[in-house]
Amino acid sequence: MPAASTIGDILDRNGLIRPRRKRLRVPRSASPLSHAVAANDLWCVDYKGDFPLDDGSRCYPLTITDAVSRYLIKCEGLPSTRDVLARPHFERAFREFGLPWRMRSDNGVPFATKTIGGLSSLSIWWIQLGITPERIEPGQPQQNGRHERMHLTLKQQTACPPKPTLIEQQREFDRFRHDYNDVRPHEALDQTPPARHYEPSSRSMPDVLRCPEYETGIEIRRVAPNGYLSWKGELMRVTRLLASQPVGLKLVDDDEWELLYGPVLLGYILVRDGKPRIEPLP
Repeated sequence: MPAASTIGDILDRNGLIRPRRKRLRVPRSASPLSHAVAANDLWCVDYKGDFPLDDGSRCYPLTITDAVSRYLIKCEGLPSTRDVLARPHFERAFREFGLPWRMRSDNGVPFATKTIGGLSSLSIWWIQLGITPERIEPGQPQQNGRHERMHLTLKQQTACPPKPTLIEQQREFDRFRHDYNDVRPHEALDQTPPARHYEPSSRSMPDVLRCPEYETGIEIRRVAPNGYLSWKGELMRVTRLLASQPVGLKLVDDDEWELLYGPVLLGYILVRDGKPRIEPLP
């Protein structure tokens, strides 16, 4: 028998091995996970694991649920996890159901990146809409347990086996969403369906985005178009994702400030030997 590495090389040359995706290592989230008590206090979002369709393409189901009522707000089969594909579906959800107060996700694309504070263009957009993003700890899917349990049912009911094309798979998702929301009884809801417990949010999606506001006592500085912050005569790199956006500096100790973007703690500014530097979250 040839060596395992030789077998692997042969399979790889013939396109029979999918390369393992590298885990995205993002800074930890400093925000504690919230406890939702009413509909739209918290929405949970994730991609159910992708799977191949019969035509050779792959399906990445984007799902959004309301944490309290379990209402399945969105279930959309997408060809990838790219931000430009996900954002229109969030916009449709916000226009139809209003805005939640918080959005819980894992640390994957497009919800988080390796940049300071784990920010992504999608989470920055949420903040500008008045939604606070929160992320579970890496490797702790139980922190989004209700959503993960829905994913198990989704897979069993719609993807075993997968459908021939993405269009046909989406029809199956639409049928599942109707059954899940309006017909299927849930034990946690006294054997009633989620639609009996969900109402759209009273917070409508604004037509114009707003920069985050800061409480009194927080010093406000604007990030330059190149992603740098000027403070105390020094230039410090933040991120181009926050170009021209206002960030807050909150004094917490001698020569130590919290660096904030809206409600999100990005890291700390420390002054050592008279020079400030940014210390990101680990």
